[in-house]
Amino acid sequence: MPAGADLRLMARNPRRDLLAGLTVAIVALPLALGFGVSSGLGAEAGLATAVVAGALAAVFGGSNLQVSGPTGAMTVVLVPIVARYGPGGVLTVGVMAGVLLIALALLRAGQYMRYVPAPVVEGFTLGIACVIALQQIPDALGVAKPAGEKVLLVAWRAVEAFIAAPDGTAVGLSLSVAVAMLAGARWRPGIPFSIVAVTAATVAAQLFHLDAAPIGDLPSGLPAPSLAFLDVTALGSLFAPAVAVAALAALESLLSATVADGMTVGQQHDPDKELFGQGIANLAAPLFGGVPATAAIARTAVNVRTGASSRLAALTHAAVLGVIVFAAAPLVSKIPLAALAGVLLATAVRMVEVGALRAMAKATRSDAAVLVLTAAATLALDLVYAVIIGLVVAGALALRAVAAQARLDQVDFRPDLPGEHSDEEHALLAEHIVAYRIDGPLFFAGAHRFLLELSEVSDVRVVILRMSRVTTMDATGALVLRDAVEKLNRRGIAVMASGIRPGQRRALASVGALELLQRDGREYATTPEAIAGARKHLEQAGLLPVRTTPTRTAPGRHRDDRPRPRPRRGSGR
Repeated sequence: MPAGADLRLMARNPRRDLLAGLTVAIVALPLALGFGVSSGLGAEAGLATAVVAGALAAVFGGSNLQVSGPTGAMTVVLVPIVARYGPGGVLTVGVMAGVLLIALALLRAGQYMRYVPAPVVEGFTLGIACVIALQQIPDALGVAKPAGEKVLLVAWRAVEAFIAAPDGTAVGLSLSVAVAMLAGARWRPGIPFSIVAVTAATVAAQLFHLDAAPIGDLPSGLPAPSLAFLDVTALGSLFAPAVAVAALAALESLLSATVADGMTVGQQHDPDKELFGQGIANLAAPLFGGVPATAAIARTAVNVRTGASSRLAALTHAAVLGVIVFAAAPLVSKIPLAALAGVLLATAVRMVEVGALRAMAKATRSDAAVLVLTAAATLALDLVYAVIIGLVVAGALALRAVAAQARLDQVDFRPDLPGEHSDEEHALLAEHIVAYRIDGPLFFAGAHRFLLELSEVSDVRVVILRMSRVTTMDATGALVLRDAVEKLNRRGIAVMASGIRPGQRRALASVGALELLQRDGREYATTPEAIAGARKHLEQAGLLPVRTTPTRTAPGRHRDDRPRPRPRRGSGR
């Protein structure tokens, strides 16, 4: 339930919240009707969803400004479910999705939303906009909706039917509504031109007796809650669609809440509570004949822009729509389907942020590829597969970029030589010892390239690996390092490592690489100690003369680290 702070916030400025809720309801009415029709369950399903899910998500959700209801993205997922399982299957999927969302909330899964890359979100939105626009083609052309699940095929068949028997009435109504919304939003953004345009189209259709199919009869009220639609035997086959619906509801709701936070100062949503609220909403909406719901970015943005500051605005939006359901159902039933198609066509156009798409395309080739691929997969497959494909491709490209940062650089070890050496000794050491510094991650994505580079070492007797700059290491990286050490050892080249971090020791120990280095005492804490060990190895091999004079600096210390004599008391130093 809302906390005491939420209730106090609702009482702080109720007049502004009530006005914002009324404005959102006016904007949401044609959208709820349109998305209900597009889903295949009818306009009454869209209204029931907006009322029930809108109220419950406002009460139990994690955002003070979020407005929930039927959305275009959810409609895209529901159309094939209706075609395959019928209306009862959609309602059952909604209940199952609600249970899954509550489980995600209890598992604290909301925090992982931030790992979805921006190109995936933008490509996802672009694909949804295209699908919503294509879904409106039959109603916008005034033809019966052809059978089929693939939106491209359905739209093409609708165009063929229109060409066979053209009638410009529906086309004129839909285009008029869409143009009025888009032009009006530029001219006077504060005016809800969607309701103005739909009202004008309805009045024109009635006055001039235009041949435009209306929504049809609507019930004057919400039906009594019922579980009669629930088919327990079909739960197994509906599990995959329920996962798709739950994933979409979570993704769109958390994205909408993030957008709402960015539009305000001081607002911060709770992602896990938001998932819980959406779960409760999706559990309840199907009981009243509603479709699965999610937070709506467009309606949430209107809510914020009109001054909403608490949950009271979203509750007012649901209450106003409830009044319309009970009091104005006969008037709403006369709205032409072509007018609602025009509303959704304009909505699809406004969903596309051209500036954001241009920025993503210009950022990097990888971002552009992920965006285009996600949009194409959304159009050709379905939304969940599109997001999964986008995430996999984005992850693969990110791993490639991270792996490219790993470097194996040969370094000059002579500044780290302990003690004093003559020029001849320097030359002998440089002839038989080579030092490499490993920079960056050593993991599965780039470890084999490291093995190839290291295996090419020749004409030396000792290889020193400076590992203090290795940022991360997994089992594959440790295994590749062990294989490289073994190959060099078989060629008579001793490998010594320095600066192994505590976090890397576990991975090295798991594959036996650490034991291999420690077996002959070839693991050192510092590079100077490793160089001293390499010199000792060369002396034992007879490649360097054994030094008999003590060095001035102990092994493991740089010359600048030698202890300085303390000044005597009273010396003035």
